[in-house]
Formats: sequence, structure tokens, C-alpha cells
Amino acid sequence: MNLFEKSEAVRELFQALEDESRQFHAESGMGCVFGCGFCCANPEIPASPLEFLPLAFDLYEKGIAEEIANQLALQDQLGNCIVYRSQKDDPTKGYCGNYSNRGLICRLFGASARKTKYGQKDLITCKILKAEKQEAFSLTSSRINLNMEIPIAAAYYTRLADVDQSLANQYPVNQAILMALELVLRFKFYKEAE
Repeated sequence: MNLFEKSEAVRELFQALEDESRQFHAESGMGCVFGCGFCCANPEIPASPLEFLPLAFDLYEKGIAEEIANQLALQDQLGNCIVYRSQKDDPTKGYCGNYSNRGLICRLFGASARKTKYGQKDLITCKILKAEKQEAFSLTSSRINLNMEIPIAAAYYTRLADVDQSLANQYPVNQAILMALELVLRFKFYKEAE
């Protein structure tokens, strides 16, 4: 499987998760608060180059992959996700600048569960959602262990690793994006040279 085919396999995984998440959000009411970028404003969010291949190919097609890669390569310290567009007065408020090509971590947060050591499902969410949607959070936490379907994060990470184990290793988000961009730029360079 070449790099583009891996990116397409990741897109297919994202579509399956999107379908499952849409159903969960409709039943639970636990979608992220509009305009919240609390998670995006954390430069240490773990991500893999593999989950950002679709983004890297999209940025390449838009002609800005090399520019973004250079910006990331010149960063002295970890920064917030390069795709995140924060408000000037509050970095925890904003939006994703390329929502359709966001990574797996972005898709799972607030829309998936992890299994505890006792086999219970635990909703993966943030303190903001827990505070602002207390009733929905409480009800959803109960229902996911009774009759409500919810994506299981570990299952999606396993499916992602099945595409390419070596590219599924995790790094801080901007490092993962930079690695994906470098892979795509190299792939396109050699592809065009053929």
C-alpha cells in the first residue's frame, strides 16, 4: 500500500467513525460546545502522522504543504495545533481550520469511550462538557453501559494501526502533522519524478 492508499484507508476509517459518532451525538446530546477550543489549545495532544495523512495531502493539493511544514520545523517549542484558529482574546475559544481533515484524536474526543479495568465504558470527554452538560453527561455515562452504542477509542486506534503500525506511533500534535507533511512532500516529489 503506497502513502496515498494509506491516506485513503484512514479516510475510510474516519467515515466509519463519523457515522457511528453522528448516531451517538444524536442520542446523547454530548457534542462539543460550539466555539470551544479547550482541547485544541493543548500543544501536547498526542497524535500520529498516520491520522494526519489526509490533512497533509489536502494541504499539498492546496499548495501550502511546504509552507506549513517550514513553519512547524522552525518552532522552538511546542505550539497549539497549527490548524487550530483561536480567538485573540481567549486561546481556548476558536475552531478547526480544516475540520474535514482533522485527526483521529479530534474525532474521538467527546464521541467515544474507553473500557475501565472492570469492563465498564467510560466516556472520554473534558471538564467543560461535564460542567456545561451535567445532566446529559450523567445520563449518557449510565446509558453507554446499558443500551447506548458508542465508539470505543481503542478499537479505532487498533484499526488505524492496522493501516500502518510504524506510522501510528504518537507524538505531540504539531510534530505528528510535520511528519505527515514531510512524508507527503517526499512521496509527491518521487511520484512526480517518475
